[in-house]
Amino acid sequence: MFIQVNSGAISGIEAVDVTAEVNVAAGGIGLYIVGLPDNTIKESHERIQAAFENSGYRLIAKKTVVNLAPADLRKEGSQYDLAIAVGILLATEQIHTTMLEDSMFIGELSLNGYIRPVKGVLPLVAMARKKGLKRVFMPEENISEGAVVEGIECIGITTLMELCQILEQKIPYTPAENLINRSGEVEEDEFYEDFADVKGQVYVKRALEIAAAGGHNVIMIGAPGSGKTMLARRLPTILPPMTLEEALETTKIHSVAGKIGTNKGLITQRPFRAPHHLTSQVALIGGGQSPQPGEVSLANNGVLFLDEMPEFGRNVLEVLRQPLEDRHITISRAKYSVDYPARFTLIASMNPCPCGYYNHPTKECSCSAAAVHRYMSHISGPLMDRIDIHIEVVPVAISEMTSTEKAESSAEIRKRVIAAREIQLRRFEGLDIHCNAMMNSAMLRRFAPLDKVCSTLLESAMNRLNLSARAYDRIIKVARTIADLEGKENIEPSHITEAIGFRSLDRDTWGAR
Repeated sequence: MFIQVNSGAISGIEAVDVTAEVNVAAGGIGLYIVGLPDNTIKESHERIQAAFENSGYRLIAKKTVVNLAPADLRKEGSQYDLAIAVGILLATEQIHTTMLEDSMFIGELSLNGYIRPVKGVLPLVAMARKKGLKRVFMPEENISEGAVVEGIECIGITTLMELCQILEQKIPYTPAENLINRSGEVEEDEFYEDFADVKGQVYVKRALEIAAAGGHNVIMIGAPGSGKTMLARRLPTILPPMTLEEALETTKIHSVAGKIGTNKGLITQRPFRAPHHLTSQVALIGGGQSPQPGEVSLANNGVLFLDEMPEFGRNVLEVLRQPLEDRHITISRAKYSVDYPARFTLIASMNPCPCGYYNHPTKECSCSAAAVHRYMSHISGPLMDRIDIHIEVVPVAISEMTSTEKAESSAEIRKRVIAAREIQLRRFEGLDIHCNAMMNSAMLRRFAPLDKVCSTLLESAMNRLNLSARAYDRIIKVARTIADLEGKENIEPSHITEAIGFRSLDRDTWGAR
């Protein structure tokens, strides 16, 4: 007997249609799984056999061939267990149902017949809805993730026996309630950090506000204990709320990577990823034998924080150049390639030297000039070229630490950031960019023209401060964001002046005592 069961495979952060074709014939014995399965799928034979025995069913002693079509697409993962098991039970006439054609089955079988959670449920359910199916059977632990998708029934199951009883209509089922707000708005989780907790550092807060408003990458340089990490961790609190489209895309990435908890549905808070400096190239950028999203993709629509940036391997840092420029990652293999989005804001921090006290206002540096130069050279020019704002973080004075004056809260700063982003959305309407940091040279000439006074000021500063040529476009982009924060249509000399102040590491005289 021949049976077809709907399932799906993951490619990048999207799903593709896969059909489990099951054929049971009298000539021969054994279960054969074909269609480019990996070892996990090949091992499903033992899981299915044990689950059948512990659920009151049996693997009939006939030749059973399972083809995961299309056969030229490599299949990976354990999510096919349930589809294969249902196909075998129907093909051997141990159960009967009229619900097969418009249903999809996702889940891993345990030996006792329970259904275990799997990765990538959100894109699989989205693909099922696009295909026109009515329902998806999935592990109960994945139900909050699947219920994000509208227009399709998501049914959580705990055991193979329960699934069979539902298919034979012996027990009723209740689809999960959809978790998306009908208005399309995304309700954020509560933030536990706030800029109101940060004493002093007004200049650095201003730089981070500009970075949030324009999507600019930032590097903070300062002595240990000056507050670099504390400030970086509060950047997501002033970023604009995620749109529904951004939330769905972010959730898909985390779903494919298996980073969503069992009680978590839609990710509504912008990601903040802070990988350790021993992170490998593959972990940072993505890939592996079975390609998975890396930290740059997990930080999509959020923040990637590299603490003590020079401590990362130089080769690891260099792989950041392409995603910072292209905003996506393509991982290629001999027979296929996958794409992962990588639209993140890079926030990096570093000490000014190995001991950490070069140019410190009160402590003496023990490093030689050569040691300082070697330390700074860990970050290459091309990578630094992609960082718009360089900011020195000076240790907070004791008088500021003990001050009872209330600092500005994240909510107040965020209002200004949102207003500036709305200006940019209107400016770039119809273009494939959404913030000032993404403008190319042609867009700069169109959207950020300089009048004669600003041009003269910038040219003079480039010569006087001996700034590098790569700083020119970056200064204009930051100046455009500063103007947006003030609601100004044109860039003014004050905006250029402030933007020039955020290029500390481009100056030949940086760090001079």
